[in-house]
Amino acid sequence: MSQAYVTVDKVVNDYTMSIDSDDYGSNASDYMLRQYALRGIREFGFDIAHTVKTVLLDVNQSLGTAEMPADFVDMIKMGQLGNDGLVYVFAENPNMNLLPDQPADAIPDYLLGFDSYVFRNFVYEATMGRLYGLGGGQGAGEYRVNWEECRFEVSLVSASTQIVLEYISDAAKSDNPCVPVYAEEALRAYIYYKTVHRKSSVPVTEKQRARAEYYNERRLANARLKSWNKFDALSTSRRNFKLSPKA
Repeated sequence: MSQAYVTVDKVVNDYTMSIDSDDYGSNASDYMLRQYALRGIREFGFDIAHTVKTVLLDVNQSLGTAEMPADFVDMIKMGQLGNDGLVYVFAENPNMNLLPDQPADAIPDYLLGFDSYVFRNFVYEATMGRLYGLGGGQGAGEYRVNWEECRFEVSLVSASTQIVLEYISDAAKSDNPCVPVYAEEALRAYIYYKTVHRKSSVPVTEKQRARAEYYNERRLANARLKSWNKFDALSTSRRNFKLSPKA
């Protein structure tokens, strides 16, 4: 692992070592501390420290679909690897057809020969505009995110069996969750804040202090991460390139 990151297990262990038996944050189980840490990592990943992954996904050519990784949060880009080694980026097409076939007797004469639905928005007086959902498309291809089915619908120019996906990942779902070292203190403050927040024996003033400390550490982490060279971050993410997504 890059020295720019620290694992959630290390953060939890360091936190446990720093808590005395008479501290407000004591007597919390290791399980709960880890759950708080994972929640904190998820919040950081959504708001201040995106975890970027790049994976190769297999395409079901009969359906024109690829399964969504279990840790997928949001799209950065999708494309197809060319013979020159470059990735040719797809265009997002929210109007792309998700249904493969339609009854032959429902197709007007001027649409015979097409093998899927044609959206009305792209047919003008029996002539074709840009016909989404018919395959081919413009450039390298097109895609549509199907959130209900947890998959991507793709329209490829070539008969490729794989696509390249770069996306924002839910770091809490990784095999070895970690955070940037710049956010380590913020995560420890988050664990303490969540621990005391649920205890009725802890004074309100201490809960307020813990909350203020967490948000202060979070602001510091955000400022430090913004100054981190974005090319260094991308280089780190490239080392997470995998041939298939992990649950």
